[in-house]
Amino acid sequence: MLEFLSVDTVMLTVLGYPMSWIEFFGTVFNLWCVWLVAKNRVLNWPVGIVGILLFGALFWQIRLYADLFEQVYFFVTSLWGWWVWLHPRSAGETDIRGELAISGLNRRGYAVYGVVLAVGTVVLTFVTMHLHQWLPGYFPEAASYPLLDSFTTVMSFAATVLMVRRKIESWHLWIAVDIIGIGLYWAKDVHLVSLLYAVFLVNAVNGLIRWSREHRARIPAVQHT
Repeated sequence: MLEFLSVDTVMLTVLGYPMSWIEFFGTVFNLWCVWLVAKNRVLNWPVGIVGILLFGALFWQIRLYADLFEQVYFFVTSLWGWWVWLHPRSAGETDIRGELAISGLNRRGYAVYGVVLAVGTVVLTFVTMHLHQWLPGYFPEAASYPLLDSFTTVMSFAATVLMVRRKIESWHLWIAVDIIGIGLYWAKDVHLVSLLYAVFLVNAVNGLIRWSREHRARIPAVQHT
C-alpha cells in the first residue's frame, strides 16, 4: 500500500511523463466528484472523500503544504456537506428532491467572504513559509509558491463552505482557483493534475450555468408559495 501511495511509483509513462498511481486515481476520483457536483448530485460527497485522501498524500510528497491542509479541511467539510444536503433546516430550503435548494449570497455575505479571503491568505502564507523551520521533522523542505498556494487554498476553503450551503457564488471562486491551479501544478511537474484543473475549469463554468438556471427556475415557484 505504501508503494502504491508513493509519487515515485510509476503507473505508466505518457509522452515521456511518468504518471504515478496516486496521481492517476486521485485525479479520477476528483474529476468524478466535480462532475457530480455540477449535476447537483449528492453522491459527489462520498466520491470526493476518496479523492481527497489520495491527493492529501500526493501534496505532502511534492511539498505543497497549504494544499495538504486543504485536503484535511475538504475531508471534514465533505462529511458536513453530505449531511447538510440531505437534511435541510426547513421546508422552504428544499428542492424537488427534498434536498437543500440552490440560493445566492446577500451583500453582507459578500463582505464577510471578502474579508475571510484577504485575512486567510495572509495568515496561511506566513504559516506555510515557516513550516520547514517550525516542524522540520514533518516538513523537511521549504514550501513551494507559498502565496499562490495559500491564496487558492483559502479560496477553496470559502468555496467549499458555499458549496455545502449550495450557494451559486461557490462556482465563481472555483473558477478562479482552477485558473491559478492550472499554472501552479504544471510548474510543479504534476502535469496530469494541471490538466485535471483545466477540466475542472470547464466543469466549473458548466456548473455555474446549470446552478444559475435551476435557481432562476425555482424563484417563481418560491414566490407563489
